[in-house]
Amino acid sequence: MSVRRLSAGLMAAALLTPGVAACATTGDGTAGPTATPSATVTGTAAAPEGDAAAKQALLDSTREIGNGNFRFRMSGAGSTAEGQVHQPSQSAELRMSIGEAGDDLAMTLDLIHATPDSWVKLDLSGAAAASVPGRDRLSLGKYQHLDQSRIKGNRNLGFDFDQVDPAGSEVLTQAVTEVRRTGEGAYAGTIDVSKATEAGSLDQGLITALGAQANSVPFTATTDAQGRLTELVLQIPAAGQVQAQEIRVTYSDYGNATAAQKPPADQVVEAPPELYNLFD
Repeated sequence: MSVRRLSAGLMAAALLTPGVAACATTGDGTAGPTATPSATVTGTAAAPEGDAAAKQALLDSTREIGNGNFRFRMSGAGSTAEGQVHQPSQSAELRMSIGEAGDDLAMTLDLIHATPDSWVKLDLSGAAAASVPGRDRLSLGKYQHLDQSRIKGNRNLGFDFDQVDPAGSEVLTQAVTEVRRTGEGAYAGTIDVSKATEAGSLDQGLITALGAQANSVPFTATTDAQGRLTELVLQIPAAGQVQAQEIRVTYSDYGNATAAQKPPADQVVEAPPELYNLFD
């Protein structure tokens, strides 16, 4: 991880190169509104009826995510992102952990969004942490109140409650090229991740590095008894200097998330320019 700055798309870059950080998404890294899915399975030959039904089931499985009331977790390459979205209260909580013990630079971000406000608590560790520009002004360990005009469209710090999925599972399932049902609520197949570049669980740099392999990345998925997506796992192959890795996204507590708790006022400071500069 660069100590010059923490680049845009940190969530995806961190988990896939080692970099998910960290969902169709917009610039803030969240998934777009649920679209009416198509049962078409792409390919050169007509797909068997069973495959079309399996893809339709996967497309349908992401609809509940669009209602914005769930908990989630993403993991890969030594980094994690987890939290909850609670659309009824227009609030969300996300915790990102990037890097591992022994890395030159590792970080955690605790983000709280409660419309119209947002806060982040940032912590840095590792031998290179002292070299991060403006570190002495970052108020590490405190909640920093964020200027919405500075984080709008930012994939790391912003959140759009019209587009609520941090992982982008809808756009990923729309990019499925082959799928088969392997059991009750269980599926396996391939995804053309080059057609899912807007998913927040993917990084454009890694997709580029995959080359032709990006056209058929293996995946497995599971759904619950109501047909809602509970897990999506991508097996990313090795490419160049990028090692083979597994990206795992899970969803739980549909309809049972809770409103985010705003940080106590005595733990809040205004975010300095140096904080925004890290994520430009």
